[in-house]
Amino acid sequence: MLPINHGLERGSMLLEALLSVLIFSAGIMAFVGMQATAIRDTAEAKYRADASFLANQIIGRMWVDRANLASYAHRPGGQVCNPNGTVSGNANVSTWLASVAGTLPGAVATSQQIVIGANNVVTVSVCWRRGAAPPHNLVVTAQIQG
Repeated sequence: MLPINHGLERGSMLLEALLSVLIFSAGIMAFVGMQATAIRDTAEAKYRADASFLANQIIGRMWVDRANLASYAHRPGGQVCNPNGTVSGNANVSTWLASVAGTLPGAVATSQQIVIGANNVVTVSVCWRRGAAPPHNLVVTAQIQG
């Protein structure tokens, strides 16, 4: 029988332990990264749902007040999240703009847009901004017949 040479195996157990800790740590870091992404995406989905509710809320008010539909136009020129033009003097729009600003992060009245087009086609653009990221927006179009 040949004697076992323990000198060649010295430290291999420590190396295996360090390698397993490294693999475990990488797995935990990946899990933490996925968790952070999931939390961010969940928050963004909530903001989109809130924006959808707010856009439908003002469209609902326009349906009820069809006789004054033209007065709901708010900054109808320019582009989404960078509109220009006349600010609406309608009290319902003012209340709605305050709701948008109070519900969505970084939402300001000057970024929101309501366009009343031909055949009473209404386009509502809701914009918000989280931190230094580019603005997010939701655009809803409806035709109000009456």
